[in-house]
Amino acid sequence: MPLLSIENLDVFHGDFHAIRNLTLGIDEGQTVAIIGANGAGKSTLLNAICGLNPQKKGRITFDGADITRLRADLIARQGITMVPEGRRLFGSLSVEDNLKVGGSAGRPGPWTLDTVYGLFPRLGELRKMQAGALSGGQQQMVAIGRALMTNPRLLLCDEISLGLAPKIILDIYRCFQAIAESGVSILLIEQNVAQACNASQKVYCLLEGRVSLEGEPRELSMQAITAAYFGTESHA
Repeated sequence: MPLLSIENLDVFHGDFHAIRNLTLGIDEGQTVAIIGANGAGKSTLLNAICGLNPQKKGRITFDGADITRLRADLIARQGITMVPEGRRLFGSLSVEDNLKVGGSAGRPGPWTLDTVYGLFPRLGELRKMQAGALSGGQQQMVAIGRALMTNPRLLLCDEISLGLAPKIILDIYRCFQAIAESGVSILLIEQNVAQACNASQKVYCLLEGRVSLEGEPRELSMQAITAAYFGTESHA
């Protein structure tokens, strides 16, 4: 049984049909990437999983329990945590206080201040600095660390590489292997197709709210991915 299972999901923004009949699954300890152009429905999907968009039909189950209609706070208590686009840190608080916000969830598990600082040593050096004074890459590390402090079973990552330098992106993605090895499943949204394929065991491409392609990265040609991404005919 998948850890997260989504069946025939439809999501709406008012009258706009943003997600259409979407089905996907994530296994325990698996990393899955969602790719697609702007407006394809990627962030809408994460919000629906987290309970932040109540206008939905279909079924979402987590560890066998139906969470489709649960409130966002109750879903978080089940062990689903999101690293949001734009990070959304408390800029006036220190790095360590931002991390402690995640720890206030009180879920038991391996992620503590010490293990987060072990994953991101630079944060340990900057722990007393205000989060708002950090570079973009350092802020992203804080956002990931804060999410890990909730000791999630499923980590949702929304465009974590957005606006960051290539070297910083590589440094952050190297840490995802350690996160997965701790037993955390990861669902990440990424516009960089190559990065998404390198980081995941399975890829779903969304086009206008529908799954246009899915499979293991090694089985998908760039021609097929490009066709699914832009909605053009593949000649692969």
